[in-house]
Amino acid sequence: MGQKKQRLAEAEGQQNPPDTAQTSSPKEPRLGTLSTLGLQRSIYFSSPKDHPVRLGPEFFDQPAVPLARAFLGQVLVRRLADGTELRGRIVETEAYLGPEDEAAHSRGGRQTPRNRGMFMKPGTLYVYIIYGMYFCMNVSSQGNGACVLLRALEPLGGLEIMRQLRRTLRKGTVSRALKDRELCSGPSKLCQALAIDKSFDQRDLAQDEAIWLEPGPLGPSGLAVVAAARVGIGQAGEWVQKPLRFYIRGSPWVSVMDKVAEQDTQA
Repeated sequence: MGQKKQRLAEAEGQQNPPDTAQTSSPKEPRLGTLSTLGLQRSIYFSSPKDHPVRLGPEFFDQPAVPLARAFLGQVLVRRLADGTELRGRIVETEAYLGPEDEAAHSRGGRQTPRNRGMFMKPGTLYVYIIYGMYFCMNVSSQGNGACVLLRALEPLGGLEIMRQLRRTLRKGTVSRALKDRELCSGPSKLCQALAIDKSFDQRDLAQDEAIWLEPGPLGPSGLAVVAAARVGIGQAGEWVQKPLRFYIRGSPWVSVMDKVAEQDTQA
């Protein structure tokens, strides 16, 4: 009987491991209450039927150009305060290469309170405001001051809420209902649709509870990717024409098509 009790105790210990919140390694999801496990995807509770594991620090730890390509096809998830999840597949990005890049906010190696997220560890969000009213979201990469701008999403879930957020946050008096392809077809539209503002600046996309990245069904290797010039950087000299914008060919959700670049890519 003593051996049986010992075996039962050992079995219970395996099914109910102690709280490792203080001792878990960076590579192992930290345990918590059941209400928090949905984001951490604990290895002790997840199953094949659960949502895919979020992409971790190793995904973001690569140079800006390969990271910009790697983002294509992945799914960005935004969890609102009430638990609602908004989802969109990334279809367009831009790479910014750091101090040498005349179009980057970190050109010349200058670091300010505004652009500090660009100099933080890969996976850190850099959110800045343009025209005094709109936000754009970037993700830091390898390389001091390098990052990737998220330009457009294909909406996958929560489209009506995205529509409401866009209607509430966009400026002007236009009241018509937005078409699906208009919801996230631009960096500021994307931020409006997902309720991203300056409060997200310097958050860790690999760890945050309100926004994260999940692997899409097809990685960049399974997609036709177009490399084109970036948009809206007319004062950046030779950098204006460098093919540092990447998008999925044929996607109707892309913000700006470049037919010449598409032909060059096909050739």
